[in-house]
Amino acid sequence: MAIELGSKLEGKVTGITHFGAFVLLPGGETGLVHISEIADSYVRDINEHLKINDPVTVKVINLDNNKIGLSIRQAVDRPASERPERPERPFNNNRDRGPRGRAGGGGFGGGRPTFEDKMGRFMKDSEERLQALKRSESKRGGRGGRRG
Repeated sequence: MAIELGSKLEGKVTGITHFGAFVLLPGGETGLVHISEIADSYVRDINEHLKINDPVTVKVINLDNNKIGLSIRQAVDRPASERPERPERPFNNNRDRGPRGRAGGGGFGGGRPTFEDKMGRFMKDSEERLQALKRSESKRGGRGGRRG
């Protein structure tokens, strides 16, 4: 039986490692289910989800040089309403300009700081450090103060 990309197959877990599980497929071929393809949630320990000789339904997601990439989580048919939703990320298209005409409100509470904000903060910190260094040198007579 030829294994095709995207096909769903029944298999049996034959081995478990820290990075995934090996599954025996029909026809005697073996594929790997990577740890990230076992469940929709974070999988810390594969042994909490699978045991050797467990029957599993897998989907073929990769065929490369006799290596078969499998997925358990993609093999499960779910209606669109049950799929875990990705959180919405605000899209900043320079529409919400803050003070000084910079996107994101100048980096103070509204979105990501711009390059100019980061550079301004760096210059301010740098200037403060230079002033502190000059003050400490004048107190202890630095830069060739008294020579005896």
